[in-house]
Amino acid sequence: MSGLARMLRARGAIVRGSDKERSEATEALAAEGVAVEFDQSSGRLPEDTDLVVYSAAIRPDHPELMAATTRGLPTHSYAEALGLCMLGRTGVAIAGTHGKSTTVAMLGHTLIQCGLDPSVIVGATCAQLSAAPGESVGRPGAAPIGFRLGSDSIPAGQMAGAPGILVAEACEFNRSFHNLHPTIAAITSVEADHLDIYGSLDAVVEAFRGFAGLVPPAAQGGKLLIAHHGAHRREVTAGAACEVKTIGFEPDADYYVTYDSAARRVGLNHAGRHLLNWTLQIPGAHMACNSATAATIALWLGAEPAKVGPALSGFRGVDRRMQFVGEKHVPGFGPGGGALPVRVYDDYGHHPTEIDVTLRALREAELGGQDGAASAGRRLICVFQPHQHSRTRFLLEEFAQSFSHADIVIVPHIYFVRDSEIEKTKVSAADLVDRLRKRGVQAMHLYPFEAIVEQLQNICWPGDLLVVMGAGPVWQVAQGFLKAGR
Repeated sequence: MSGLARMLRARGAIVRGSDKERSEATEALAAEGVAVEFDQSSGRLPEDTDLVVYSAAIRPDHPELMAATTRGLPTHSYAEALGLCMLGRTGVAIAGTHGKSTTVAMLGHTLIQCGLDPSVIVGATCAQLSAAPGESVGRPGAAPIGFRLGSDSIPAGQMAGAPGILVAEACEFNRSFHNLHPTIAAITSVEADHLDIYGSLDAVVEAFRGFAGLVPPAAQGGKLLIAHHGAHRREVTAGAACEVKTIGFEPDADYYVTYDSAARRVGLNHAGRHLLNWTLQIPGAHMACNSATAATIALWLGAEPAKVGPALSGFRGVDRRMQFVGEKHVPGFGPGGGALPVRVYDDYGHHPTEIDVTLRALREAELGGQDGAASAGRRLICVFQPHQHSRTRFLLEEFAQSFSHADIVIVPHIYFVRDSEIEKTKVSAADLVDRLRKRGVQAMHLYPFEAIVEQLQNICWPGDLLVVMGAGPVWQVAQGFLKAGR
């Protein structure tokens, strides 16, 4: 929503905002001249309001949305408004159960470095989106936000003169991505999620099929890149009129990706020809595939191959996506008698697959091996806050399986977002802890966050790896641990 507000303002609209509480996002908008109010109960809207845009979190009975309806004002959901912004642009929509934010940020950064000057909206903050071509970091003083305004037309490359590029995430929640108008699209994965909306995996697949059908026919430049494995590609692309290509680690994928995990070196191959290499700063095979997706679409948009590899090698990551946030020395001596610090990571992962691949990648990168044998007794401690009761209930067994790479798991209360009060009674954090213990994982349920920080101070050994995960405010635990005792 903050990225959309900035885009509309940059295009000449007078923009005001409303939120239920102050945050870094609202403070940043205020500093840029976008007034934000925090009293939503009155339903007051500015007299000169012409249009109301609301997020997916807003219910139909929200006072301000009801006021807009009473006054006869047009209203659009975030996805509807974003779709309208794609009209007259070369829209690039990145969809998938996992990897959307990172892939959008990777692609945006790459296009910037290749001189294609894209507009980018991503649901996370990325400092490099404020970088100019040739810069590896954002401009001095520029706030790390999930938005960048680019040119009205593509300034360079094979597509020079075409409508300017707009890269955005395409979220499947409530089928919101059906409102977009992409010229080029990617689908990174398709798995069971948002089952409170869809009810079954088959319905999820059908929704992605509807999204694929939005891409224009191949004769009009429509292209879709879909994962060769893990995206139900045959069902999703059935009947699509656009050009369809697959990508993955399988040699028979149209775009064949190679990955050397030790060197973090990624290679991209197509039609029996090697295209380019780059080296990741972020570990994990899933990050390698995200970056290869970004590379492929950048090439489709006319980026020079010689610039794509160095751009991806310089990508430093997105906030809360396997983000290293600091280290802390704790009393005592760790394995081998050393006094290594506890290294702390923060991650947005809230789906079992995301948890599994993230913990696997961090254990391998930080502790020397997936089985822990090379870590010399160092442990991976995970604080995980489940996001929504319905997701936790539907995927409870999958969640329990996903922590096999953790030595200790601490689970606070489930983050309550939009579930009903009845749904809230059907599952609890203690249910997940019980499942983990049955699988031999040392697990505990603790709340509030201050109690978790205190427990971490007691149980963390020198050399441990602490990973804080979840889509809610659990990031406060990582910051609290790093600041405690200073």
